[in-house]
Amino acid sequence: MASSFTLSSSLRLSIPSWRNTHTAAKPTYCMATTTTKVVPAVIVGGGRVGRALQDMGNGQDLVVKRGESVPLDFVGPILVCTRNDDLDAVLDSTPPSRWNDLVFFQNGMLEPWLQSKGLSDANQVLAYFAVSKLGESPVDGKTDTNPEGLTAAFGNWASDVASRLHAASLSCKVLDKEAFQKQMLEKLIWISAFMLVGARHPGATVGAVEKEYRSEVSSLIAELASAAAAEKGLIFEEAMEDRLCAYSRAVAHFPTAVKEFKWRNGWFYSLSEKAIVQGKTDPCPLHTAWLKELKIV
Repeated sequence: MASSFTLSSSLRLSIPSWRNTHTAAKPTYCMATTTTKVVPAVIVGGGRVGRALQDMGNGQDLVVKRGESVPLDFVGPILVCTRNDDLDAVLDSTPPSRWNDLVFFQNGMLEPWLQSKGLSDANQVLAYFAVSKLGESPVDGKTDTNPEGLTAAFGNWASDVASRLHAASLSCKVLDKEAFQKQMLEKLIWISAFMLVGARHPGATVGAVEKEYRSEVSSLIAELASAAAAEKGLIFEEAMEDRLCAYSRAVAHFPTAVKEFKWRNGWFYSLSEKAIVQGKTDPCPLHTAWLKELKIV
């Protein structure tokens, strides 16, 4: 469910790369267009998502390329559209006084990394829009179960990010931390489950997994959801499988592969490792077995 529909690489509904080029508006929950005011922003990363966000602006954005520093005196949000493994470099190039202005568009489990940097309440966006090629207009990731759209934002810049997306006729809802965390985990479960099941069937697209290997992915979704809920002490909304499968139908052409392990499946595997060390039962036995089957762990 930030990279291509960026689910990051060919799978990102949001994210990748680095590049240089600013706009405000209150979050209206109607799709704003020409009347929406966009707050100028620093955009870190000039790939598909970064370029798309720049195109949504009014020409006053500043795009920061790899190796360049984020300016201290540019007031506004800093939209981070790089790969997850570039995040340390992004922090290194950003003045500490501006860290609270960072808005992370990355897929995956960022919480451990954010907490380690003192950024537990950082701005984040779950991007469910697709940018197939550099320079192309994004396509909203609406589904038959969520026709209102799935993209969500959290943090002090959330309303301004939503306004930017609304200006491009894309959906975006502003959520509180708990609601955002649940949606973040659902997206993590989606990418971890569908990519792993697809990897077991070479050549399978996301659509093929949903249609031909539904029983496998359903079992894995249930297992990962149970583990995530227990770890975080939360209760997911009912019908998660239906929502995730609906999203898969919307991005049926996506290829499948287990990528960015540390940020995706790796979080669930860490729960398994922790339980085993403590002498407890593996909360994700199917997930662990299939990772080993594919020699990923």
